Amino acid sequence: MKKEAHLYKKLKDKKVQCQNCSHYCLVLPGKRGICGVRENRDGKLYALNYGKAIAVDIDPIEKKPFFHFLPGSCSLSVATVGCNFSCLNCQNWGISQNFKNKKEITGEDFPPERIVELAIKNKLPSISYTYTEPAIFSEYALETMKLAKKEGLKNNWVTNGFWSKELFDLIYPYLDAANVDLKGFSDEFYIKNCGGRLGQVLDTLKQLKNKNIWLEVTTLAIPMLSDSEQMFREIAKFIKTELGSEIPWHISRFSGAISWKLQHLADTPVETLETAYRIGKETGLKYVYTGNVPGLPSEDTFCPKCNTLAINRAGYVISRYDKSGQCPKCGENLDIIIK
Repeated sequence: MKKEAHLYKKLKDKKVQCQNCSHYCLVLPGKRGICGVRENRDGKLYALNYGKAIAVDIDPIEKKPFFHFLPGSCSLSVATVGCNFSCLNCQNWGISQNFKNKKEITGEDFPPERIVELAIKNKLPSISYTYTEPAIFSEYALETMKLAKKEGLKNNWVTNGFWSKELFDLIYPYLDAANVDLKGFSDEFYIKNCGGRLGQVLDTLKQLKNKNIWLEVTTLAIPMLSDSEQMFREIAKFIKTELGSEIPWHISRFSGAISWKLQHLADTPVETLETAYRIGKETGLKYVYTGNVPGLPSEDTFCPKCNTLAINRAGYVISRYDKSGQCPKCGENLDIIIK
């Protein structure tokens, strides 16, 4: 299934410029963009992955991870193949990268109407656009999001944030929450490890905040690449000063065994996660979490005022003690989206 892309500009000699993400790919006739799913066919740009789901699953919302957006609920997760990044650490590389040298776009025909119907049938409050980069299936996501909104469902993106301004303007009216991967804090890291740039990601984060879309930030602590105390301090300071102290920051453990091209690296030591957690709290962030190491107290939510336990997490088993998003002891607002 294919659909003419929403965002592109026609140029001379049947060339086109894609305007879907910050790569702004120049795509020659018969060629595809960096994402692998947009193709120039005789001077028109088509999204080849429209309506072709590579994954449709029901997940705990905490898996995204969202800890302050509908906590304890489940979400319908949707993805197609493709990505506008090429992160060496990718754990979903089988669907984000592996198809790029092949002509066929794999996936099941799964129209937007069917996605929304499935969410309603399973009494799920939200749809998550996740696993791969939702920006590269924006046509598919947008049509689904519009239908979901009409049915009172929430829409959330788990994203690398490398969007174009044009895409942001198209998507944000239908977007309720985003978890953005802030993978590092230098252009050098983004260029070498991801095939992208830092500045555009920071711009997306600030735009999301300005539009009052609920925001959470995730950083994967990769040994020797994105695990320095200096980087943790820079990210924590950016979140505090540019986004707000209430924005949750997740620092996740890297696992070499499931990565695309970093199998030679060891898993992140727990001590590194604990260091990042401490730096985040010392910087003044209210909610800092560690991920991929179940059982640590740093995956629980504590009241930032009196330190009372409000949400206990053991993996995806959630026990809530908050009172409608407020501290059960002192009544402090815990910055939780409950509906």
